[in-house]
Amino acid sequence: MTAPATTDSEYDDTPAVADEDGRAPASRYGVLALAVMVVVGLLLGYAGGLLTPRFTRPGDASVEAGFARDMTTHHAQAVEMSLIAYRSATIPEVRQIAVDIASGQQGEIGAMQTWLREWGLSPTGSKPPMSWMSDGAAVKNGLMPGMATPQQMTALRDARGIEVDRQFLTLMYAHHLGGIHMIDAALDETDNDEVVRVAQIMKNTQQTELNNLRQLQAQAAKG
Repeated sequence: MTAPATTDSEYDDTPAVADEDGRAPASRYGVLALAVMVVVGLLLGYAGGLLTPRFTRPGDASVEAGFARDMTTHHAQAVEMSLIAYRSATIPEVRQIAVDIASGQQGEIGAMQTWLREWGLSPTGSKPPMSWMSDGAAVKNGLMPGMATPQQMTALRDARGIEVDRQFLTLMYAHHLGGIHMIDAALDETDNDEVVRVAQIMKNTQQTELNNLRQLQAQAAKG
């Protein structure tokens, strides 16, 4: 709102002295008021910059929230499989990639859970899993794309020797393919810079790991 016009006489009883061209100089109060207005304007602009993300943060049913929740669940199984392989696999390179996957995806879980906290959202939402994906990808038997079944997880835990390597490599290859499908859906539908950045890192990492997993499958088949 524009402040009502005032005259110098309302603030200063000292008579204004005209300058050489007949104009009265601005009073010291007028200068002070202008300075205050500038400072207030800067503060309001700064506050607006801080508050804007709070008003535009993803909601409970958003693509970003759905992706963070579902990919956390997806990653958690990959971490579990990788820890099994690290303990029991026989090929050193398999154990190494298992460590890389476990540490990398556990770190990404931390990032996604931080998003949810910053957005003021719970780790679990009101929408069914995968409902954020516009291509209609559905949960099958309670599992998201690429996830191992309970029976497959039990078989991996019970495996011994080279069978640990073989089962892990097969399950993780399928797991990564499903994960990339979910990542692509998020990249297609979000404009959140941080989500895009992390999702692209996930995709690049998993694509590289797919190539390594394929090579290790060939090695394990000979063992």
